[in-house]
Amino acid sequence: MVGLPHPLRRLRKALTEKSAKKVALVTGGGTGIGAACCRALAAEGFLVGIHYRSSQAGAEALAASLPDAFLVQADLASIESVDALIGRLKEVAGRLDVLVNNAGYNVNAPSLTMKVADYDAVHALLRGTWYLTKSVVRRFMLREGGRIINITSVVGHTGNAGQSAYVMAKAALDALTKSLPQEFRDRNVLVNSVAPGFISTEMTAGLPEEAKASMLSRIPLGRMGTPEEVADVVAYLATRGSYVQGTVIHVNGGMYGG
Repeated sequence: MVGLPHPLRRLRKALTEKSAKKVALVTGGGTGIGAACCRALAAEGFLVGIHYRSSQAGAEALAASLPDAFLVQADLASIESVDALIGRLKEVAGRLDVLVNNAGYNVNAPSLTMKVADYDAVHALLRGTWYLTKSVVRRFMLREGGRIINITSVVGHTGNAGQSAYVMAKAALDALTKSLPQEFRDRNVLVNSVAPGFISTEMTAGLPEEAKASMLSRIPLGRMGTPEEVADVVAYLATRGSYVQGTVIHVNGGMYGG
């Protein structure tokens, strides 16, 4: 009687089959805009790595709904955790073609009362995003090229009261988008930002009605955007957009034109 294949042989066979597919990693991929990006990239035929820090249930449910996906848990604020993420990515997928830096962290507090620890928490994630990007480019992208897509925000351009640390972090990501192409001139690495405006997510769903009305009054299209409308632009940059480089694409219904 022939026994079942050893688990390691099954894993090796699966990895061999997957190696022919392009691979995308979406940080903060378990919910909101990140989850929409995962779905859009899966529809384009990518093997999708869904990163999460604490939203395990959402990430697992999303992975189960996609044709080809895997989970990666990491705290991007920890350099050691990012190193472990890279190791996991190398083990499971063996390559990376697209990195979507979507994970973000916000503390709502006026600058004069914001605690240093809160500011540091926001910018530790920014540091981790830079470190992940650097590690990915070095280890997986330089041979054949690849694409980095930073999810930033309209507030990085307009400012927003009570969110100075978050605004600074998002503006810094857009600055990174403009700087990296100058370093990767001959490496076929495309780096761009997608800057959403007010998007209908779990975060905005909990806002008071007066706050929502104030937001809508600033949007010429008269409605909030959807995560899918942001993800459509991400999918374009990940698969087409071959002459788009160092650019911030605004998805905000007309409230800010760049």
